[in-house]
Amino acid sequence: MRGGEVIELSSDLGGGKTTFTRGLARGAGSTDRVASPTFTISREYQAPRFTIAHFDFYRLGEAGIVGDEFEEIIGDPAYVTVAEWSGVVHDVLPKERLTIQIARGGEDKRELTSLGQRLLIT
Repeated sequence: MRGGEVIELSSDLGGGKTTFTRGLARGAGSTDRVASPTFTISREYQAPRFTIAHFDFYRLGEAGIVGDEFEEIIGDPAYVTVAEWSGVVHDVLPKERLTIQIARGGEDKRELTSLGQRLLIT
């Protein structure tokens, strides 16, 4: 990650989207505590080279002002943007994004795919 990237995460409830974001933040050098933004809608985590903006649109029927905030930082090189349950902001998602599908492979196993390619099984 260099900054400016948008990552769209897709899975069922409890599928591992926040866990993925926790690993992304840790890998980027952040020491912030990563938690689900389900009730706060968004959270930010500081890494040495960029800020990770983590959005969860699950509870929203429409994006509203949070959608405006989301749209403002998309592509900003100071941010890596992660979106969960992104259906309500689908119209503003850039074509150049990484979409990752997370599927359960058991209680503690997940399979990650993007563009039909298996990325990781844990």
